[in-house]
Amino acid sequence: MRLNQLPAVPGTHQQPKRKGRGYATGNGKTAGRGVKGQKARSGGYHKVGFEGGQMPLQRRLPKHGFKNHFRVSYQLVSVGDLEAKFDAGAEVTVATLREKRLLNRLRLDGIKLLGDGELTKALTVIVDRASRSAVAKVEQAGGKVILPAVPADEPDQPTSAEAAGA
Repeated sequence: MRLNQLPAVPGTHQQPKRKGRGYATGNGKTAGRGVKGQKARSGGYHKVGFEGGQMPLQRRLPKHGFKNHFRVSYQLVSVGDLEAKFDAGAEVTVATLREKRLLNRLRLDGIKLLGDGELTKALTVIVDRASRSAVAKVEQAGGKVILPAVPADEPDQPTSAEAAGA
């Protein structure tokens, strides 16, 4: 026996009401739609959130927040992560960071090195941005940080010359 061959339990299958078939059916004339109005007419319904012409709730509530389209967000990597994953004398680049699985995704704006943790190995780190403490820790360990040219309007960012120790 297959599922489509199972008989229905008596009383489970009910014929739908045949509306608009005369007074004798009990659903004649207006066919259960009441008298007049938008809901009584064919095709007469409204979109989601419509409140009969009243200002909808989603438009009455205040809007909060702001999305800055010019925001710069970096993938963050700490000095302690480099200590754990790289050998002394290694060159740290986007490719090697991705190889060592230190980047979960590469944001368009690049990578920033932060000074969390300790570093004892001399590494050459090539990143887009670096905090002053991170640059100091890498240089103290005997390595160097190579940064691209920094625009003049960002005073907290060490310049390439400062990062290279010149």
